[in-house]
Amino acid sequence: MKQELINEIKTSINDKIDLKRNFTDDEINELTVRTVLDKSKQVFLSSTEKKQIIESVFNSLRRLDILQPILDDNQVTEIMINGPNDIFIEKKGKISRLEMFFESQQKLEDIIQIMVTAVNRTVNESNPIVDARLKDGSRLNVVLPPIAINGPIVTIRKFPGKPIDVKSLIELGSLTEEAADALKILVRAKYNIFVAGGTGAGKTTYLNVLSNFIPADERIITIEDSAELQITNISNLVRLETRNANVEGRGEVTIKNLIRTALRMRPNRIIVGEVRGEEAIDMLAAMNTGHDGSLSTGHANSSQDMFSRLETMILSSAPLPLEAVRKQIASAIDIIIFLSRLRDGSRRTMEISEVLGIENGLIRLNPLFVFEETFQGDKKPINLVCGCLKRTLNPLINKHKIINSGIYNDF
Repeated sequence: MKQELINEIKTSINDKIDLKRNFTDDEINELTVRTVLDKSKQVFLSSTEKKQIIESVFNSLRRLDILQPILDDNQVTEIMINGPNDIFIEKKGKISRLEMFFESQQKLEDIIQIMVTAVNRTVNESNPIVDARLKDGSRLNVVLPPIAINGPIVTIRKFPGKPIDVKSLIELGSLTEEAADALKILVRAKYNIFVAGGTGAGKTTYLNVLSNFIPADERIITIEDSAELQITNISNLVRLETRNANVEGRGEVTIKNLIRTALRMRPNRIIVGEVRGEEAIDMLAAMNTGHDGSLSTGHANSSQDMFSRLETMILSSAPLPLEAVRKQIASAIDIIIFLSRLRDGSRRTMEISEVLGIENGLIRLNPLFVFEETFQGDKKPINLVCGCLKRTLNPLINKHKIINSGIYNDF
């Protein structure tokens, strides 16, 4: 009944709109309110129902329909739309299905076009996949039919308006104060740091926290597929973002292109949002040729798995001996951090390790901090993870950067 009433009100408003001129949001809102009040004389509506219907109609006419209140909910971190009838969200680390749906597939496709055209991107049958960054910083991925079998697929990764800082990570249990202090020293001393983890493990958030440890007087260049980093303490900051090819297949600008360009821009450090392909060799070369203190992330299931993935990325673009590739990786990366999303939905730092070089043909790690889960028998829910990041007894071996930076510490 409620949806039928909303559709009836929308039809009534559309009949009243003069297409020869542009109506402002205020005019549409006023027209919506008047129409709802007129309808309420025929059908009893409570104050709450009137408000909900007014918001629903206005969002449908001038915003993003049923998607708008979800986007406005700051507790929602991920929106997953699998066609017009299946909408899922992630809220407080838990995924749930919403009891709502788009009125038609065409309506969903119209909303997709509104979102992508607002950020100067194109998606259609001939170009059915698009990645984009919305104006609020959220990351958008769209896949259209015929590639997507069950209708238009939309995935939106939302980011908080206020950047998460190191204090927040400590409160959330991802870091300890001791580990945070250690990372601050390593960043300021210009150790090259690589953050690895699975999807949704918090790599971008972590990279943002590390970036804000960088001294304010340095020149930083960030390179991302979709600009998501929120670095607030650096004034000499250059932000670069990739660009997809146009409909003619021209004009593509890749991370590889941007890294090479960044080297000519006199950076103190280069921050690459994510390494996932042939750009890996350029990123490692930058770390090895005077751009100490650079940061990056990558998808992997463990620290060692990240090295294997980097090897594959490099070998796919350059036919080099495997031993030479491993030496390049071990020489470029000083510290690797592995993040994971645990069974209770929490995002934790599982390991902070020093890269020591090659031993018996493999990259050797020196774990400095390791997450230890504490088991409490039947005293806690089975899905709740208790534990924290603990300092190992292993000392930091390669201290030359800390010494050269003049930072005193007892690592």
